[in-house]
Amino acid sequence: MSKFQATVAAVDGVAGWVARTGYTGEDGFEVMCPADDAESVWSAFDVQPCGLGARDTLRTEMGYLLSGQDFDPDEEPRTPYEAQIGFVVDLDTEFVGRDVLAARQAEGAPAERFTGVRLRERGVPRHGYAVTDGDLTRIGHLTSGTMSPTLDEPIGLGYLDREYAEPGTEVSVVVRGEEKRAEVVAPPFLDT
Repeated sequence: MSKFQATVAAVDGVAGWVARTGYTGEDGFEVMCPADDAESVWSAFDVQPCGLGARDTLRTEMGYLLSGQDFDPDEEPRTPYEAQIGFVVDLDTEFVGRDVLAARQAEGAPAERFTGVRLRERGVPRHGYAVTDGDLTRIGHLTSGTMSPTLDEPIGLGYLDREYAEPGTEVSVVVRGEEKRAEVVAPPFLDT
């Protein structure tokens, strides 16, 4: 099955859907079945469960956006262009909001850009932490952050003023009231 394809399939005799998709950057599959059969399907794979914390760490390492955290219509309203996913927009088709997005794109580059940061000091970046220019001037904020076990360093994702969002730019992240030196990194943090 090719990436992003789905098919009807049976797992341990249970009919459902299998999709070659995932949310961690790894080559994954998602299995959808009736809730009453989930335990039987799960047991057929003989794998260990992991929680949302593990999934969130993996998706952060890949720079994948999390709906409701990295963008949200109420708390963190963003256009696809600010979130660096403008490639999903086809302005040649009709859809709700098309004219607004076309106008935003015509305005040029957005004032803020979604990007990554890598801390150079001890501390774990978290959702809502301020990003500064190193002189306590706020230039953005984080929407996600974690201590990456793969990289053995603290990483975060968020929105920075465009002029500070270039990879290699030195910034700071305010962790528990203290500025921690950091560097802007274009996600993904891992080579895939």
